[in-house]
Amino acid sequence: MIDLQIRTAVPDDVEAVLAFWREAAEGTSVTDDADGVTRLIARDPQALILAESGGTLVGSVIAGYDGWRCSLYRLAVLPPYRRQGVATALLEAAERRFLAVRGRRGDAMVLESNERAQRAWSAAGYRREDHWRRWVKPLTGA
Repeated sequence: MIDLQIRTAVPDDVEAVLAFWREAAEGTSVTDDADGVTRLIARDPQALILAESGGTLVGSVIAGYDGWRCSLYRLAVLPPYRRQGVATALLEAAERRFLAVRGRRGDAMVLESNERAQRAWSAAGYRREDHWRRWVKPLTGA
């Protein structure tokens, strides 16, 4: 494993996180903009967890907790840093957060087409639940 610093995001990280996701994350979300990330950090300052190596942002995960559910989003690692323990360190930090608030289960959103991510989640002990499907409705015209 490489030398990592794990920390939560602050408002000054917003643009760097967005640039990082464009390079390292699969897919996009309607909340992948400065307003969305800024509101996430303001509402739940512990949710957006970042991994840095030598001052470079190399990984992220959103570990959201709403008082009932422990939800994981945007687990991403910069391509040259993959398979070096970054995702493992991020998930360990997320799970520590969930255990501290007495969370019972972590739920991860994983794209059907992202086989690499599915392997990573499986290796971390997460299992697919085929009896559930995500239902969504955009709340804006975007």
